[in-house]
Amino acid sequence: MLETALVAFATLFATVGPFDVAIIFASLTADQTPRQRMRMAVKGTLVATAILIPFAFGGELVLNLFGITLPAFRIAGGLLLFLIAIDLVFARHSGGTSITDEENKEATASQDISVFPLATPLIAGPGVMGALVLAMTHAEGHPVEQALVILALIGVMAVTLICMLLTSQLQKYLGRTGVHVISRVFGVILAALAVQFVLDGLEGSGLLPT
Repeated sequence: MLETALVAFATLFATVGPFDVAIIFASLTADQTPRQRMRMAVKGTLVATAILIPFAFGGELVLNLFGITLPAFRIAGGLLLFLIAIDLVFARHSGGTSITDEENKEATASQDISVFPLATPLIAGPGVMGALVLAMTHAEGHPVEQALVILALIGVMAVTLICMLLTSQLQKYLGRTGVHVISRVFGVILAALAVQFVLDGLEGSGLLPT
């Protein structure tokens, strides 16, 4: 059970990227007062959590609705997470873990970024949703393990909120280089987990011997 919680936390931490979220949040709220930044950080985190928790429990239902098997989703999710892992290792940003240039321009013109683009797609992005559904389906039939996945999600959300509230201190002590080092470490871990998801999917589909 501890392994389930640790794997879920590492996967979600890597796909959310709390340090990167905090730095982008700081740049988007540079003209806001500390009180406004705190309000948007809290609201954005709560909205993202409110999006992800129902998705965690209803994701498999959505897959069944579209006729997508779990092995197929594990393979697709693994490939998506692997692409995100490559971005993390090489300190690049794509739409899977950050906002696009068009979204950044729209956010700059907005006074309140808590829902868009902070809650989604910055925190609750497609990579996070895919990783969460994969973690929940992997723990299917084990309510305690699924509860640990949700606790891991809440833990990552809490870390993300703390990073946003302490963004100036993080930038001062870690710097961009420190953030990139942490991202690269979690990127390597995420790459290995992504490969494992693909192997599990191939095994579940019968393409690989058990």
